Amino acid sequence: MTAIDTNLTQQPEQAPAYDDSVPVMITFATNWRARVFMFRVLGAVLVLSGFAMWLLPSALDAAEVGVFKLGASALFVFVGMVLLTMKRVTNRPDAYFDPVRRELRVLQKNENGRPETVMRRSYDTLGSARFSDRQVELFNIDGSLLMRLPVESKEVLHALKTQLTGAVAISA
Repeated sequence: MTAIDTNLTQQPEQAPAYDDSVPVMITFATNWRARVFMFRVLGAVLVLSGFAMWLLPSALDAAEVGVFKLGASALFVFVGMVLLTMKRVTNRPDAYFDPVRRELRVLQKNENGRPETVMRRSYDTLGSARFSDRQVELFNIDGSLLMRLPVESKEVLHALKTQLTGAVAISA
């Protein structure tokens, strides 16, 4: 008599071994495309209004008004150029998922450029995690949202899901 395993398609998920899991680092992201676009539009409007102030006719062409007009146009052009050349800030924190210590660390660079630990949470203190196509949401034990992290690639999302399986409840 031979035994046949009929449940070949479903294998129980086990926690990954140390050799299989790698540390995962995810950076926090802000909506910089929208902010940069708004700053550039506002900067262009200010620069154009600084020059248009001299081209458009005005009701008052007194000498006293010319000094204020010069100061206002110089201020508009300066602030507009600052907004046009503004770059995004790169001092955002990073979320580091450590499979060895089984903890989540949030690191942020200090004024010297060295990363400092801002928050450290063990996987045991996390309530659950929810994965979607572009982000992962981590929840506290009481169900409140701890953090929402954008994920750039499917590989990073899969590695993080593999690492958290068995340690944190994965919700749909």
